[in-house]
Amino acid sequence: MGLISNGTTIFDAGTISAGAGSVSFIKKITASADSTISMVHGASNVVFDGTFKEYLITWNCLHPSSTSEPDFLINFRDGGTDFDAPKTTTSFRCLHNEADTQELFQYYNIDLANATGGQLLGLDMDGDGDSCISGYCRIFDPGNTTFVKHFIIELNLTHDSPRADHYHIAGHINTTAAIDGFQFSRDAGNIASGDVCLYGIS
Repeated sequence: MGLISNGTTIFDAGTISAGAGSVSFIKKITASADSTISMVHGASNVVFDGTFKEYLITWNCLHPSSTSEPDFLINFRDGGTDFDAPKTTTSFRCLHNEADTQELFQYYNIDLANATGGQLLGLDMDGDGDSCISGYCRIFDPGNTTFVKHFIIELNLTHDSPRADHYHIAGHINTTAAIDGFQFSRDAGNIASGDVCLYGIS
């Protein structure tokens, strides 16, 4: 069933039309005590190549399996079997605690310098039962084989203090090889619940 406004199809068959462009839902994975959550082009109906010039990855209420200041990471695959594409990034954060005694806006060094390890998505998250991390990553033209691939991440998490931490992370994947997959992981323990979705933007 579609949504039509003034003769124009706005939403139909999983695609949202926005003027000259559209957002197409590709896949959703729901976590259930998983050590990693991965999507790879060509596997399980995943499209992550040159089909779209931009992809949107969202994570909704990812919750850790352990309570000891868990950290989440994201990484990318450049055609091999490992999620170890080299990345250079920069980041900043703002925060406000629940007691209203701390406010801060700062450059925060969780940056990578042409590193193959995962990009941290914030630090020292609260692992209590009502805590989670949510956000999105926009990655541009991952199928390109001429240029490095840029990405922008924005997220919010519940810090162990407790407080609200809001992060902005951006950078590039420093390879001209096509990026064909991405993976979420934990520094220790599993991803107990939440979901990851992939969309193509044209």
